[in-house]
Amino acid sequence: MKIEAEKLRLYAVTDRSWLKEGETLAGILEEMLDAGVTCVQLREKKLDDTTFLEEAKIIGALCRRYGVPFIVNDRPDIAKESGADGVHVGLSDMGIEKARAYLGDGFIIGGSAHNVQEALAAQAAGADYIGCGAVFGSSTKTDATNLSLEELQAICSAVKIPAVAIGGIRLDNVQRLKGSGIAGVAVISGLFAAEDKKQAVRDFLKGGFI
Repeated sequence: MKIEAEKLRLYAVTDRSWLKEGETLAGILEEMLDAGVTCVQLREKKLDDTTFLEEAKIIGALCRRYGVPFIVNDRPDIAKESGADGVHVGLSDMGIEKARAYLGDGFIIGGSAHNVQEALAAQAAGADYIGCGAVFGSSTKTDATNLSLEELQAICSAVKIPAVAIGGIRLDNVQRLKGSGIAGVAVISGLFAAEDKKQAVRDFLKGGFI
């Protein structure tokens, strides 16, 4: 299953550490979806499986209401059980081929790449899109290595599937990605740490970074 490039334009990757007292992840995401977020990835490293699955079902239903693809990070099993649209697997996670074999052709599978070689390998393995980073460093992955804008451009030129930039992307630096060939940006703290999340979404969308 292919994912349309325009659906990757503003790809929200969840981070519940930014939630304030009384807020829920679903509530915050609904604000973002209402403002125009085009794709959502549920990323949970600390939830137990039962809670993770429950959250995935809630957020998946929310994304379906808005007609937005819902991706689960790392966990093909949670993606399948929750009825998600797809899964994103990293280089050290369950491989793309194994995820495809487990989920079948009806699911979106995203892969990660830090250079052209990895991007081509992900494409050959059957990825539907590639997440490329970390373009501006990362506050959520301390072991992430920086990806130069030149390498990002080389990746976009080398592959036929959409590429999404990720890593430290904020409103004050996203313009630097213009002309790189990306289909969109995956944003974490640039959205979830914003005081006015709806306005942050609108500002990203009108930024003209593609």
